[in-house]
Amino acid sequence: MKLSDFYYDLPTELIAQQPLAERTASRLLQVHGDQLMDRQFSDVVEIFQPGDLLVFNNTRVIPARLLGQKETGGKVEVLVERVLDERQVLAHVRANKSPKPGSLLFLEDAIEVVMLERAGDLFKLEFSIRQPHHTLFDVLESYGHMPLPPYIERADDATDRQRYQTVFADRPGAVAAPTAGLHFDKPLLQALQDKGVETAKVTLHVGAGTFKPVKVEDLSQHVMHAEYVEVGNDTCKQIADCRERGNRVIAVGTTTVRSLEAASQKNGKPEAFCGDTRIFIKPGYQFHAVDSLITNFHLPGSTLLMLVAAFAGYDEIFKAYRHAVQQQYRFFSYGDAMLLSLKK
Repeated sequence: MKLSDFYYDLPTELIAQQPLAERTASRLLQVHGDQLMDRQFSDVVEIFQPGDLLVFNNTRVIPARLLGQKETGGKVEVLVERVLDERQVLAHVRANKSPKPGSLLFLEDAIEVVMLERAGDLFKLEFSIRQPHHTLFDVLESYGHMPLPPYIERADDATDRQRYQTVFADRPGAVAAPTAGLHFDKPLLQALQDKGVETAKVTLHVGAGTFKPVKVEDLSQHVMHAEYVEVGNDTCKQIADCRERGNRVIAVGTTTVRSLEAASQKNGKPEAFCGDTRIFIKPGYQFHAVDSLITNFHLPGSTLLMLVAAFAGYDEIFKAYRHAVQQQYRFFSYGDAMLLSLKK
């Protein structure tokens, strides 16, 4: 398939610019084969069955965007892509002229940063941390802005600190939210637990590359960005047990699917995995770990749209997207959700 096979028409007014007042108030488009059902997200309590296993991505979004100026006075914007150690990061840097190795950046009127070297499209930066007992994450929490996606056309505000974050996030490192998880609040999680639905977790630190457009028509030539993944033995055992009792493994988000599939590459089933993945899932891919998928609506031409088309079927996904546009669902990170079944 080609890149041009993955475009669709989306009115800009359907791109959600703000979260809804309640996380669970989102709509849910349930897609099972060619059947479409318009539901509310809170309906998952009745849809899921005792013994089903929900797998969440527990990554935490860091306030990774910092504004400031170069020592020459020019404006600069830094978006941390990955924290390397206690002082160093890989980051995207936007400026009229790229900073040179050894040059200083002054960010948020409080932070001094040295540009060490280029690393491909990224920059290796070192933060000067003067407060004792403060970590790099502390500095970002104090001064950084939440890295809202480029299609949200407003500055971040105080509410985004809470709402562009899942309620179960506890592993700092992402610069974009695993957005399917944003629809769950604590009462909904409790209701699922009370019903007997089990939960497991993986960690995938979502990078800014998730928004990077595919630039090649021939998809076999596309190089995926790397993202850090952890899948533990406990989660692998929970998946195996769920399969054995005949229940469904339900991934919350495409990042969870990518984590579990990356962990399944060696022997065709999830095994403990820790490291970077560049897995690119597109139509024709054989899935190993997941039966159902909760996901938001994805950008035209994106690798995530290709993933869901591989999962639920190309024709089925584009029928569902046309329906969602007609029914004025809300799209992208702060938008509504879908529940997909794996096309056998």
